[in-house]
Amino acid sequence: MKDIFNAPFITEMRKTTANMYRLGWDERNGGNISYMLDENEVYEYLDQSNVIRTIPIGFSAPTLVGKIFIVTGTGKYFKNIDDDPETNLGIIRIAKDACTAELLWGYRDGGKFTSELPAHLMSHIARLKKDPENRVIMHTHPTATLAMTHIHELDDKKFTHTIWEMCTECIVVFPDGIGVLPWMVCGNNEIGTATAEKMNDYRLVVWGLHGIYGAGKTMDETFGLIETVEKAAQLYMMIAHLPHKNTILDRELVAVAEAFGLDYRKDFLNL
Repeated sequence: MKDIFNAPFITEMRKTTANMYRLGWDERNGGNISYMLDENEVYEYLDQSNVIRTIPIGFSAPTLVGKIFIVTGTGKYFKNIDDDPETNLGIIRIAKDACTAELLWGYRDGGKFTSELPAHLMSHIARLKKDPENRVIMHTHPTATLAMTHIHELDDKKFTHTIWEMCTECIVVFPDGIGVLPWMVCGNNEIGTATAEKMNDYRLVVWGLHGIYGAGKTMDETFGLIETVEKAAQLYMMIAHLPHKNTILDRELVAVAEAFGLDYRKDFLNL
């Protein structure tokens, strides 16, 4: 067996969570990540027959049976993951009953996965239907994005349109737009179901007055989606109260999208 502490998926989680904490997106135990792993790669580092314990996942996920995820732990601080990944992360496999996670590694102190795992898994299910290469669901609390939800309409089209107007790259990075949910109680299946429904159309879902969910093929792609929204939200919060002498016009957004050959949400523009 190879040393799991040298596994690329452990390294990715350590680096990404440390960076998100550094940026101030994940205060205290805020934020969580789930990353679907290649089982052949995992079994180079772990004995697949060694199940440490089982943990109920809170709903039935038959399409994910046998899938393996590395997931941040409940109540764990992102700032501690790099120094102690085995306590703050866990590798789980969805058991044959579709309702239980088999712990293969991690949560060394007896902990378990994030309370928002149902929302993650529901979003994985939705995104895998759209893109079988989807592997990452990332939830975080980027400051400007959260602030923007206090003063902007919580509407898919209006929120996306404002973000697209902030800087040219936005429509290029997420031409599919941004889904937006009103404030909801977190950590339950209701918000998980609502998020997954949005994930049928979007790779980004903003939770009003809370944070954002992103989905992608890789850690970099998913982080980059959220990072770009946050940059645009920072710009919006800097200028929202000022007279706007210049903006990117809708016909100019079309020109960018067509220059890059993008399949974009034409219905989100006012033409």
